[in-house]
Amino acid sequence: MPVVRTLSKVAKQALIGTPGCGCQPLTVAVRSISFSPRQVTSDASFHSVSFSETDHPKVLITGGLGQLGVGLAKLLRMRFGKNNVILSDIRKPPNNVFHSGPFIYSDILDYKNLREIVVNNRITWLVHYSALLSAVGEANVALARSVNITGLHNILDIAAEHGLRLFVPSTIGAFGPTSPRNPTPDLCVQRPRTIYGVSKVHAELMGEYYHHRYGLDFRCLRYPGIISADSTPGGGTTDYAVQIFHDAIKTGKFECNLRPDTRLPMMYIDDCLRATLEVMEAPADTLSMRTYNINAMSFTPEELTQELQKQMPELEVTYEIDPVRQVIADSWPMNFDDSNARKDWGWKHDYDLPELVQTMLNYFREETRMARVN
Repeated sequence: MPVVRTLSKVAKQALIGTPGCGCQPLTVAVRSISFSPRQVTSDASFHSVSFSETDHPKVLITGGLGQLGVGLAKLLRMRFGKNNVILSDIRKPPNNVFHSGPFIYSDILDYKNLREIVVNNRITWLVHYSALLSAVGEANVALARSVNITGLHNILDIAAEHGLRLFVPSTIGAFGPTSPRNPTPDLCVQRPRTIYGVSKVHAELMGEYYHHRYGLDFRCLRYPGIISADSTPGGGTTDYAVQIFHDAIKTGKFECNLRPDTRLPMMYIDDCLRATLEVMEAPADTLSMRTYNINAMSFTPEELTQELQKQMPELEVTYEIDPVRQVIADSWPMNFDDSNARKDWGWKHDYDLPELVQTMLNYFREETRMARVN
């Protein structure tokens, strides 16, 4: 710590004055240099901040303007109060998001800015949603590596330094072609072949290392493909299952970029957000592991089309296979084994395929009706 010793020496000299100069001692504001996990000693240990049952956590959500952040903020604000949940992103929020509750600018690659946000707002829970998804990541590997890996390191260090409960989502993309695919258990071979998948395996292992090494309260769920009505597809391989609803309502036609028999695990967003809250609230002693699979349903583009056509028989679906997305999908699980989540903390999904389709169509039909009225 030569820098700290040098600063201390200079400060001390300034405080006592220079001999023989006849000057009065100066009053110097010395900023204390607090601990950072980037300077970890061999016997360091961290423990999460505890709060009583009547206290609410103070939550920061990074990457808050993505598919999941706004919805999770709404759920958590209903549970913990509007001002106890802060959304953050590097983009300008739409008016409805900005006025729905606290929002701040936060760049996960800016370590100092993140620390200030956590300290100034007394954050106790951190939900880290900032990431580049699978197809987008393959188009810009350097940026994906920076956001998904370097950004994660900043989050881990800050969470450990300030005793936060940290949630980092993982994905079906954390598995690869050598993983068992039907079903895929929590613990098995993971050799993904996308930068997105590699970065998520890295996140799982680093989070579990910080938990075992420093006591960081790290929690992680491997999400299947997430389907939601109120967000636009964000460049993921499973996004066809969202885009098909947009196109079905608008044009009655849809061009799918995956083969009709491509089976992948899926989940409606309400189940996903509820699972996230439930695992964050689960008592630590009920968690037999720190990274869990969660699942709700598993279907192919053809099966989704057939379910949609029960209510929209005029829907036309064609297939123009995207080779990049298809290779990615063929390396992912066909079905998740989430028995540990169901056993340990009582996970149970609400939406199967028929309920999913009905809910999505109801949303888009109401949206279309309101647009016509307006």
